[in-house]
Amino acid sequence: MNEEVIERLQKIHPSSVSEYDDGKGPVAWVLFIPTTLDLMNLFLEKKISEKELFDLTPLNAKYETVYLCSAMVLEEYRRKGIAKKLSLAAIENIQKEHPLKALFVWAFSKEGDLGAEALAKQVGLPLYKRNEME
Repeated sequence: MNEEVIERLQKIHPSSVSEYDDGKGPVAWVLFIPTTLDLMNLFLEKKISEKELFDLTPLNAKYETVYLCSAMVLEEYRRKGIAKKLSLAAIENIQKEHPLKALFVWAFSKEGDLGAEALAKQVGLPLYKRNEME
């Protein structure tokens, strides 16, 4: 993750990148990639990589789905609902401009998988998963 990636994410949608600062610095981050259903399906079918999903997502398009790319919380701040609040706010902001039909994820941990399921349920979107942990 570098400034160029963050800048492109924010061009895709300003709520693609969110962080929580406890007053001493950031302690939690969530990254989303709003994208198209076609690109989601290519990613889920393992025909494109995560980087290709990011690179191929068009700017200034109508996005139909959102990829939960990353949610990180410093250990001492976990289990306080911070990532959930950031994620809900991001999705709500994206939905103001884009008619989202799905959420998708490539979870690398059981916690990530459960978190994505809970988030999808809360926002009322079906969740699609890229299953293998590569």
